[in-house]
Amino acid sequence: MKEKKTYEPLLDIESVQAILSRITIFSGLSDSQLYTLFRLLSSVSYEANEAIFEQGTEPSHVYIVKSGKVKLVVWEQQIPLELVVFEEGTCFGEASVIGIQPHKGTAIALTHTELIVLSRDALLSIYNSDKELFGILILNIAREVCRRLHASDDVLLHYLLEK
Repeated sequence: MKEKKTYEPLLDIESVQAILSRITIFSGLSDSQLYTLFRLLSSVSYEANEAIFEQGTEPSHVYIVKSGKVKLVVWEQQIPLELVVFEEGTCFGEASVIGIQPHKGTAIALTHTELIVLSRDALLSIYNSDKELFGILILNIAREVCRRLHASDDVLLHYLLEK
């Protein structure tokens, strides 16, 4: 059974401000909106080879790599397919959270990894407290998902043209 992780509140915005400013889903936010968001963020650590989430589980958080590396692996017919490695300053899990879909893969820490997390509940709470901020976040997440879909289309097209 997987050990339940402890999520600690972020106490120092300056320590993560540089990372947050590079996250596309936080683009276009005012300082006050960033501060509102900052108060909802937590941090959590994982050791090398520890699963952050498993394929098929319900999404609970949006994850931002503060330090370390995370690989996303999809198991197909009992064969692991490594899709991508997330490094410092990258975000993952957001598509599953807003899509309300089970995770399509398993996220595994490659090294000791520190993550900044926004829980699904915290994201949804923004809807009730600040609809403008919520709208910007959802639009930014949709744009990021579209960018990834476009890149996936390019890869698929490349393989189809090689046949």
